Amino acid sequence: MGSTHFGFQNVDESEKAGRVRGVFDAVASKYDVMNDLMSLGLHRAWKAYTVAVANVREGDRVLDIAGGTGDLARAFSRRVGSRGVVVHTDINEAMLRTGRDRLVDEGIVLPSTICDAEHLPFASGSFDVVSVAFGLRNMTHKERALAEMARVLKPGGRLLVLEFSKVAKPLEKAYDWYSFQVLPRLGKWVANDADSYRYLAESIRMHPDQATLKSMMKAAGFGHVDVHNMAGGVVALHAGIRC
Repeated sequence: MGSTHFGFQNVDESEKAGRVRGVFDAVASKYDVMNDLMSLGLHRAWKAYTVAVANVREGDRVLDIAGGTGDLARAFSRRVGSRGVVVHTDINEAMLRTGRDRLVDEGIVLPSTICDAEHLPFASGSFDVVSVAFGLRNMTHKERALAEMARVLKPGGRLLVLEFSKVAKPLEKAYDWYSFQVLPRLGKWVANDADSYRYLAESIRMHPDQATLKSMMKAAGFGHVDVHNMAGGVVALHAGIRC
């Protein structure tokens, strides 16, 4: 067993999933509130853009990985209609339960399952679209997860990866100040948890930049990958087509 990163720490690969689970167990109840505060509400626009680029059609089968509190699953469910299906998944039970309950309260009933993206429990070629929003950077073996996403997609199927990325150079100093000074304090104030939001800032810096992630997706079986930078590279949407 090798080592990997958990934020800026090096940990045994076998420990990372448990540590990430602990982070999201701690923040699940305040996740949506913190997202609005951290991004000044922009995360809603980023997700709406992802849904638009996905071009989901009526009757499509969609897999939402690391679906959390259900923002993308909700939007996709409106597009697939009664003939389609959206599967809402997350590796973290607290996040999945929060999202499922929120969707049910809105009258949206979707199949929900605890799911490890590195070992997807679905047959090959099962889905037209796979999405993962702000979840890939927390996965221990990203190449393995991307290969699994390619496997469960039909040929010509689409993968949407929405994730924090490499910010434009003129914004680096201000972004670092916000990430390491403001964000943990905000987490402490709202969620009583500075450490989880310090991990968030660190995990962003350890995540592959736009060009590297594009290369990883191509290696995993996506013949064409477009990169859409948003907010000066704070966030990037990678849209890939399975060969």
